[in-house]
Amino acid sequence: MAKIDALRRYLLPCFFPPTATATASSAAPKKRLSTSLRDDVETTTNGYPTDDQDSPSTTPDSVTPKFCTAATAIVAPPRPSKTMVIGTIFGHRRGHMWFCVQHDRLRTKPFLLLELPILTHQLVNEMRFGLVRIALEYNGVELGFCPLRSIPIWAMSCNGRKLGFAARKKSGDPVRSMLKTMQSTTVGAGVIPSGFGSDSEEIMYMRANYEHVVGSADSESFHLINPDEYPGQELSIFLLRSRNG
Repeated sequence: MAKIDALRRYLLPCFFPPTATATASSAAPKKRLSTSLRDDVETTTNGYPTDDQDSPSTTPDSVTPKFCTAATAIVAPPRPSKTMVIGTIFGHRRGHMWFCVQHDRLRTKPFLLLELPILTHQLVNEMRFGLVRIALEYNGVELGFCPLRSIPIWAMSCNGRKLGFAARKKSGDPVRSMLKTMQSTTVGAGVIPSGFGSDSEEIMYMRANYEHVVGSADSESFHLINPDEYPGQELSIFLLRSRNG
């Protein structure tokens, strides 16, 4: 019971009241600067700046400036895509933690399910300090071009400490049954008095909205979204791939 009380003490204030989540997600978006030179230099249909009134017909000795051609060739780098997902961290009190990601809480098949090597009491201890950063890394060339979330094994570290290997799993009947039990819950933490796996031990869980950021084909991350009134917990999970081998 001490672990359950600790989990509720450090997690429940981060999520209630639930209406605050909608307020936080509806905040005014940040103003972004233009990442393309084409947004800052107004051009004509011929690709030349509009403030350049000279033409080769009137000034035969003039040479077309090189920067004009370069401006039309610059392509803005792709911006990271961001979406809202539902993330659930769960596990037995004396077992390992799992991380489950869903686009829709009514669908019991998650699009990402990971078994983490960190134990429940270890994660609770880390969350007492208010900052948890979990990095899942893959170094190799064998799976360098497959979809990032399809990599089966990841080297995991939590707040800079290596803990072992995380594994991607398929959602079986126990996981889907648990997710069906939590369909009415979007944000919250507590205990499910039902079995998961081969025994009937209670399941501790923390469920919240996460910001899913796709930085590139080799990097994705999930960031816990706290209500503005309760910004006490920071939790991020990173998926990183290096093709250097």
